[in-house]
Order: sequence, then structure tokens, then C-alpha cells
Amino acid sequence: MSEPGPARTAASTAPVGDDTVAPAPGPDALGVPGGTGRTLAPAAGRPVDEPGGRSGEQPEEVLVRTPAETPADKSRAASVPAPAVRLGARRRAGLLVTFILGGLTALPALSMDMYLPALPAVGGTLHTPAATAQLTLTGCLLGLAVGQLVVGPMSDQFGRRRPLLIGMSGYVVAGVACAFAPTVETLIVCRLVQGLTGAAGIVIARAVVRDLYDGLAMARFFSTLMLISGLAPILAPVLGGQILRFTDWRGVFLILAGIGVVLTTVVARCLPETLEPHRRHSGGVPDALRTMRGLFADRVFTGYLLAGSFGFAALFAYVSASPFVIQEIYGASPQTFSLLFMVNSVGLVAAGQINGKLLVGRVPLDRVLGFGLCVTGAAAVALLLMTSGVFGRPGLLPVAAALCVLMTGMGFLMPNANSQGLMRASHAAGSASALLGTSQFLIGAIASPLVGIAGERTAVPMALTQLAALCVAALAFLGLCRPWRSARN
Repeated sequence: MSEPGPARTAASTAPVGDDTVAPAPGPDALGVPGGTGRTLAPAAGRPVDEPGGRSGEQPEEVLVRTPAETPADKSRAASVPAPAVRLGARRRAGLLVTFILGGLTALPALSMDMYLPALPAVGGTLHTPAATAQLTLTGCLLGLAVGQLVVGPMSDQFGRRRPLLIGMSGYVVAGVACAFAPTVETLIVCRLVQGLTGAAGIVIARAVVRDLYDGLAMARFFSTLMLISGLAPILAPVLGGQILRFTDWRGVFLILAGIGVVLTTVVARCLPETLEPHRRHSGGVPDALRTMRGLFADRVFTGYLLAGSFGFAALFAYVSASPFVIQEIYGASPQTFSLLFMVNSVGLVAAGQINGKLLVGRVPLDRVLGFGLCVTGAAAVALLLMTSGVFGRPGLLPVAAALCVLMTGMGFLMPNANSQGLMRASHAAGSASALLGTSQFLIGAIASPLVGIAGERTAVPMALTQLAALCVAALAFLGLCRPWRSARN
């Protein structure tokens, strides 16, 4: 495969949220009269690829809010130093966007993790075996994969807001339908639709990050998003376990629909458009297919895509199998399972924060990514040895510890694989985000039924699936990305 033109010669090292504020007299950038304001203001220093393969500097478009001034505001502003006013507005704008995008990226985790403690109960209520009940997770994953492939190019053509609002509205309807599904087949179909519509949140959130940030700043922002979206796998199983004290699994889906209503409302009111009309692609489906073909022709982009996707497959093998491993094999209650899941998710979030706050800018991203692959691979080997009986019959504690190490390693693997992949595709952030997300969820959907192929009484398929996926991820990273070459450069 051929590589694209010369890569960016520099990367922005501005901290997350380091945007600039411009006054907005009169109508703002979205056409709202009176400067009520959301505007895109220039921030110097964003390297971009120019035609012909040259790299240059051009203003970066950054989302800010510039509220309309009243006489009282002007009198207060006169008593506050201008730098302090700009700093406060910049922090408020960055914080608002961060929480919105964090909520959108957390939606898939909420859709699956809040439902996990109820998964064995679904099989009992709908009179279906465990492997069939796990297909409700597979259906959601397939929907998330295919939906991103559709929504990503749409967001490059029509902008970010419109496809996002349509998708979120559909997610609410699908959640209500899941709650009233009479059979497991109906539930699988409704979960598929829920994934298709919910895909808009995660793919467009990544595209918005690519609109606003570049280089190391983008890697830091992804780690910040992991802090927010990481709360979903921490809190969702605990919340799901507590919900099951008062209702059944159908109540879980009604609460998910309510979360969708809240997110849709916040997006409609607070998230402006970040892709200006002159930067959109107007070629429709043929242009989107050409763009994706060009991305796949980039050997390095494909390497990061495969490394992140098979790493996600190992993570989802844990997500899919852990309810049965922890509750059925080791006899833990739904509340104990939720607590262990929360501890593992804390490890994932902590690693993401170490990556974003301490390592990015000091250690090459490829080196951190490789470290994440080594940590997760070692944990998968340990799990396979324990579950296959090499050390006798292990108790719950050593198995849970190995799973915690594996989840922690994902905090070094996933953000850097996504950041490195997106930095190769500045011209089509939506399509690149769609390909990254689609491949992750599609391969994760394939891994999901494999972990239950030997029944509910052994954890060997889970460990074997995780180890095989991580081996493929490491081979793709070393064989296609060739990180030693970028280290020399």
C-alpha cells in the first residue's frame, strides 16, 4: 500500500481547551441576531497540509461562546481586567464542549454496561440460552459499527449538528422499543436499531474533536474525554445493579431512553456547528467511498485502525463475558459484579489520565501505545493460564486482578491509537472517525459470541479471544505502523 503525502511537520502543543475568544458584535457566526453567541474564532498555530504536500500554518477554528452584552455586563466588564475576562470565557467554553462530547462518547458504554447486570435475567425472562442473550449485545455493536459508517460521511457533507440530532432522536425511540420487546428476537432487532442511531453520538463527537484540535492537543483532549466517558463504565453497572432491585431489565432501557432525551436536549441547545460550509464534502456517497478507499490505502492509518480495533475486541470480550464469568462461574451477586466492574473501569480512567496529563508531549505516542499492548498482552496470558487450570482452580480475586490490569492497559492503548489514526486524516475527520469506530465495534461484535461458545461454565474462551485479538493488534502496529521509523524521524 502506498503512503500519503508528507505528514504534518509540526503538531500543536496547546493545552486542552486552549482556544481564543473573539468579540462578537451583532449577529454571531451561527446567524443568531444580537450576538447571543456561539462563534468560531481563529487560534494561531494549527499546522495543516497544503495542496502539493507542503505543510504550513493557518488559523485554527475553535469553538467559543461570546454572550451578548447588556449595560450591566459592560459596567462589570469595565472593572475586570481584559485578560481575566478572556480566560474565564475560554474556560467556560472549553468546559461546556468537553462535557457535551464526553456525554456523547459515553453513550455506547451506557447502552451496554448499564444492561450487563441484567443480561442473565434477560435469558431467564425470555427463555433463551446465554449465547442467544449475548446476541442482544452483538446486535447493539453491529448497529454502532454500521451506523458510524453511515453517519461519519454524512457529517462531512451536511455538518455535525443535523445528523447528530436525528440520530439521538432515533436512539430515544429505539430505547423505548427495547423496553417493551416481547421476544428475544424483537429485542435483538431493537438493540440493532438502538446501536444504529446511537452511533451518531460517538462518531460525531470524535469528528468535532478533530475540527477543533490537532496534534498533541488532540491526544490530550481524547484523554480528557476518557475521564468523562470513563465514568459511564464505572457508574453504569452499579446503577444497573441498583435499578434491578426495584425493577427488571425493561426498566433499564426506559432509563437509557431518558438519558437520550437529556443528551438530545443539551445538544440542540448548547452545541453549535463546528464544520463550516466551505469545509464540507458535497460529492455524496461516491465521494465518501473514494475518501474511505484513500484512507485504507494509507498503510499507517490502517495499522492504527487495526491496532485499536483488535484492542477493542479484547476489551469487549471482557465486557461480554464478565457477567457470566463473575456471576455464574464464581457465584458473585449482581452488586458484587458491578463493584468489580467499577474498579476495573477506574483503572482504565486512571491510565487515560496518566497518558493525557503526564505522558503526552513527553513520551512519543507510539511508545505509549506499544506499552499498552504489552500490558494488556501480559494480562491476557495470565488469564489464559489461570482459567485453563495451569495453576489449579483460581479464586475470584486473582482473575479479577488480571482483568483489572487488562482494563488499565487499555487506557494507554485506545486513546493513542485513535489520535494517531485521526492525525493521518485531517481532510476527512468524519470519514476517518467512522472507519475507526466501525472497525472497532464490528470486530468487537464478532468477538462477543466467541466468548460464550463453550457454554457458561468456563472462562477459557474469553481469555483465548482476548489473547488472540491482542496478538493481531500488536502485529498490525509493528508491521504497518512501523513505529521505529517515526522514532528515528
